[in-house]
Amino acid sequence: MTGGAPRATTVSMTHAVRLPPPAPDDAAARNMRQLVLLRWMAVGGQLATILTVHYGFGITLPIAQMFVVLAGLVMLNVMTWLGHPHWPVTNFQLFGTLVCDVFALSVQLYLSGGANNPFVSLYLLQVVMGAVLLHAWSSWALVGFTAVAFAVVAAVSPPLALPPWFATHLSPVYVLALWCNFVLAAVLLVLFVTRIAANLRERDAYLADLSRRAAEEDQIVRMGLLASGAAHELGTPLASIAVLLGDWKADPAVTHDPRLAAEVAEMQAEVMRCKTIVSGILFAAGEVTGVAPERTTVRRFLRQLIDAWPGTVAFHDALSDDTPIVADRALGQALTNLLDNAVEAGAERIALTAQMEEAMLVLTVQDDGSGFPPQVLDSLGRPYNTSKARRGAGLGLFLATNVLRTLGGTLQARNRAEGGAETVLRLPIASLALEARG
Repeated sequence: MTGGAPRATTVSMTHAVRLPPPAPDDAAARNMRQLVLLRWMAVGGQLATILTVHYGFGITLPIAQMFVVLAGLVMLNVMTWLGHPHWPVTNFQLFGTLVCDVFALSVQLYLSGGANNPFVSLYLLQVVMGAVLLHAWSSWALVGFTAVAFAVVAAVSPPLALPPWFATHLSPVYVLALWCNFVLAAVLLVLFVTRIAANLRERDAYLADLSRRAAEEDQIVRMGLLASGAAHELGTPLASIAVLLGDWKADPAVTHDPRLAAEVAEMQAEVMRCKTIVSGILFAAGEVTGVAPERTTVRRFLRQLIDAWPGTVAFHDALSDDTPIVADRALGQALTNLLDNAVEAGAERIALTAQMEEAMLVLTVQDDGSGFPPQVLDSLGRPYNTSKARRGAGLGLFLATNVLRTLGGTLQARNRAEGGAETVLRLPIASLALEARG
């Protein structure tokens, strides 16, 4: 493992976990294409309006200057369209694009009557686009920019010579009220549109998490069926081996040879361990194995698990109360998987600490092994998420994660600064207590 600060990853089973947004760069590029299309529509609309007003209504407009602005928008559109496939589109680029549109609109309004121009309300379109497409800070910055542009256009635009039947005059007080109305509408639009967009993003993330969990649960069901079938098939050969070992143990050739007797006894112990594991699989699958649920306590349950594990574990008992529980075989198998993972990571010292934090049972597994690879921490709890090459690897943390999810707990994993790894399991003690299981 690489050195440095500890790296931690948390998987919560009680709340929906937040997922990264899908393909943000691609979404930004699509938004940029929409802005380019909108600008083409704006250029066409402005061109038609200028020609209609100038030649149809006989209102003299500074056509040359206004066509220069249109030519600038066309050039900007062409450069954006040709350039955006070659670099990633960012929020700042979208913000700059909308600022250019606001600037171009301001120049056109300045040349055509300022606040007296009925198209001054198009500022709100830019504000709405910014609220939908931009990050919060840039949306508010665009509100400030459009408010300033509106004020400048209203204050400094030269009057436009209009025929008598078109002539109108807005008092300064009315223009000020119009500006205040625009600022109020812009602020409310950004405030509520950004909140609605945030709610939609949270909903999409929640639906994506539900979809991921459904896929994981489908994998769990398939693995459970496979494990249950394998457990049934293993039961018969294990029983046959146990009978044969019992016959060998009574054989005079074995009873008179201490070495053979010890080896047979060791094989019997391993076969019994295999039968216990098979029984645990069938029990977790909800199948009757002829063994009643075991009433025990937290401390006794953990000590029996450590004693049955073939390796050496330092048990730090920080429990204040020894709560009566029903032995949860799935939790025991999850802890066993974590201990096995520590051994596979080259750990020589493994410690299990048990303590209570209010109504939560906290189990911490620490080791001095090589720690978790970065890709495992980045996708903690995903099936087959492992750096091991052997077939079937990567299920330990996945199964532990889903066991904790069933019990309403959480699983945390990190690499320790002094070396090795630390895995913390938190679960409500009520999910194991006799009252809850009874």
